[in-house]
Amino acid sequence: MVSGDIYEHAVLLSVKVEDQDAFERDFFQLKPYYTDAGKRLPPSPNEYMILGLNLLRLLVQNRIAEFHTELELLSSTALENPCIKHAVELEQSFMEGAYNRVLSAKQNVPNETYGYFMDLLAKTVRDEIAGCSEKAYDYLSIKDAGQMLLFTSDQELLEYVKEEHPEWEMKDGFVFFQKAKDSAPCKEIPSLQLINQTLSYARELERIV
Repeated sequence: MVSGDIYEHAVLLSVKVEDQDAFERDFFQLKPYYTDAGKRLPPSPNEYMILGLNLLRLLVQNRIAEFHTELELLSSTALENPCIKHAVELEQSFMEGAYNRVLSAKQNVPNETYGYFMDLLAKTVRDEIAGCSEKAYDYLSIKDAGQMLLFTSDQELLEYVKEEHPEWEMKDGFVFFQKAKDSAPCKEIPSLQLINQTLSYARELERIV
């Protein structure tokens, strides 16, 4: 499986250099070696790890339909592998809005190569929370906003707002979202239940710590 080994190395290199486009190209060239040629070639020790990486990539890019399509193609043996189960559990937590579980999962990755996509997933999670927050609230205290976005300090929140949401206004201990509301196109406002659940998780985490 010399060609397959080359594509595997290319996939892992794309993760190392943080190139998602290269990962996708190299993965689709590699995939036939795991499927079409799988019965004629000895299994690769990296197969489930790389399949799990691809599932993480789809989750990071919010391509949930493709995520489930890829899952349906996997064998029962593959679904029991820790690398695959890790991605499945992340997707379940993400869909449930249990964002604290998503972020804490970085401490228990099945392989060190997962760190890149876990960092991207953390950003995806925060962007989801931020988008819902600015639609559901006119303002939040800095403390509540930090807890909701799962930051451990006000400084982290400050840096996130500066880089990702300069339209938010921070003053007098509050974060104001009105400018974001005024500039955003009219969309259906998401349920407050998800927002309140996220804030509840954050407060519960604070009590545990």
